[in-house]
Amino acid sequence: MISREQFDKIYQNLNINPELDKEFVFKCFSLCLDGAEQISNNGMFGKILPVNPVVLLLYIVHEYNYVFQLNKNIELNDKLLGQIVSISMDKYFTNEHLNFKNERAITKFDPEISTLETYLNFALSVLNKESKKAPNKSLVYDVMHKGFSMCKAIIQLMEDGFETEAFSTWRTLHETECILILLYKYGESIQKNYIKHIEYTLAFRGVIQDKEKVDKIFENIKAEMKELNLKSKDMKKYIEYGWLTSIPSYNEDPQFKFNFRDAVEKLAGLSSYSKIYEMASEIAHSSPMLIYARNSRFYHLTLLNLYESFFRIERIFSEIYLKNASEDEKQKFDMMKKIYYVGLINIYNREKKLQMELMKTIKENS
Repeated sequence: MISREQFDKIYQNLNINPELDKEFVFKCFSLCLDGAEQISNNGMFGKILPVNPVVLLLYIVHEYNYVFQLNKNIELNDKLLGQIVSISMDKYFTNEHLNFKNERAITKFDPEISTLETYLNFALSVLNKESKKAPNKSLVYDVMHKGFSMCKAIIQLMEDGFETEAFSTWRTLHETECILILLYKYGESIQKNYIKHIEYTLAFRGVIQDKEKVDKIFENIKAEMKELNLKSKDMKKYIEYGWLTSIPSYNEDPQFKFNFRDAVEKLAGLSSYSKIYEMASEIAHSSPMLIYARNSRFYHLTLLNLYESFFRIERIFSEIYLKNASEDEKQKFDMMKKIYYVGLINIYNREKKLQMELMKTIKENS
């Protein structure tokens, strides 16, 4: 049982909405805790379940806060008390102890995941200071931040046993890394053009409400397309990929088209991923592969491609970070790389070897 003093300390540390009635929360919590401990001790789920008072309190607080936001003058009576207690206990036991989980190939404690996540958390903490979500000021930082964030999203999907969904998410990560490579490689001119095409997209999607401004934007789009001998049917593709025209000899390849695979991916030098990207696209579009594929197959495929994308983004991150870091920061970064980056390389090489052995076995048995 949690004492009132312990409750007060927990409550204070959770930064709960100060508008909520603390005494009402304590009543709910006391009733929930009594009920939860009875359920746990009586083995109603076939086993004795430990009760996490902090998690239970969070369910109560969020349930109460939701009702409060709908009606700030709501009466704190027994009916509301019973409603919050009942719902909070239902959610606690269902979501915490009956939570559906896929069969997992890996957990967050395994070095393949925990090492990468350690490095990602460091990189994201650095980028949080630089990423302003303002293209004119922090475009490369913003794209890099999104790339590392997607790495974390893929990790979390894999931790929960959603390997196919993680693989389809890698598809978007791959698109992001290709864009980052080009923005970083070709510098200010392409970055300005990319930002201009962001505005074109906003106008095309109806986000910009100023009609006069929208009309002017479309005049510019049509004029630029005319110079490139593009037809009106190509407008959507030009809006999305026209920023590539800032790359010298962007269209010297006769196969060039304003799309991802025939332009962005090729110009970024990553066409070798074209078939993998196509497979990930099939998963993303709910092909039979999504429904019937063996998760273990996509676990290895996703992990390898995740690592490779991470290494490419990290290379850009390291170059930018070291240009701006103090000597003390450089020393700490160097120490971290010696421990964790070297560890990631070793994990990747081991995984690649396992994947090659797996593919060899499949080929021999087919």
